[in-house]
Amino acid sequence: MLPTTVTDKEGRRIKRYPLALPTRVEVKVDDKFSWNEVTRLEDVSAFGAGFILKRPVKRGRVMLMSVPMPRQLRCYDYLEPQYRVWGLVRRCVPITSKTDKTYAVGVAFIGKNPPPGFSENPSRLYDLANREDGGLWQLVAAKPVPDESDLPTELRRHSRLAIPESLLLELLDENGDVAASEVSVTENVSLGGASVFTSFNVGIGSFLRVKCERGDISIISIVRGSSVGTDGIVRLHLEFIDHLFPLEGIE
Repeated sequence: MLPTTVTDKEGRRIKRYPLALPTRVEVKVDDKFSWNEVTRLEDVSAFGAGFILKRPVKRGRVMLMSVPMPRQLRCYDYLEPQYRVWGLVRRCVPITSKTDKTYAVGVAFIGKNPPPGFSENPSRLYDLANREDGGLWQLVAAKPVPDESDLPTELRRHSRLAIPESLLLELLDENGDVAASEVSVTENVSLGGASVFTSFNVGIGSFLRVKCERGDISIISIVRGSSVGTDGIVRLHLEFIDHLFPLEGIE
């Protein structure tokens, strides 16, 4: 098979090779929550790769990949059997089949080391920006509300639906055990997150398990923020980590 090509924002043409290399990806959201999965590459270049995962991963998330990469596609560690490279998630598109749902993920390689401050805040999201020196790209912190007008629909942040959905919220302690629980309802919800009413007094970075009886699903989520409405009730703004929310039947 001939290599395919992609073009970056500055017009460079980058060869991408359809190499089905075994790959291990590791995603760390916090000291309390991380996961890994073994998959195979769909395509790869010296600057990024595409592959399929069984769970979604948010655009802007950083992940560590271990790949038996050909030497000519490496930027370092040419003699190591495994090429350990950090990647930034640029897309995550659901693929639905008759038997299962998977996700097509595309990452941009960002180097041998994670971004500065990653160990203190691994849940931080990032974006790519053009470099002033003409290099390929540089890593920057993602904006809270980014301009996504130039992105295709599947890469934009998920639209929030102002729908009340009954949930069970379970507050997780540092060991991942349930410290408290309450029945709640959403103020709004999307595939990737929700705003929920709560009586919990928790800070940004806290973890909750969200259970939805209608969808028969349990989702780990992280608190991204909180606010108090004019009614005096606290809202927690959650990002769903290991699953997307089942919107089928309520849209």
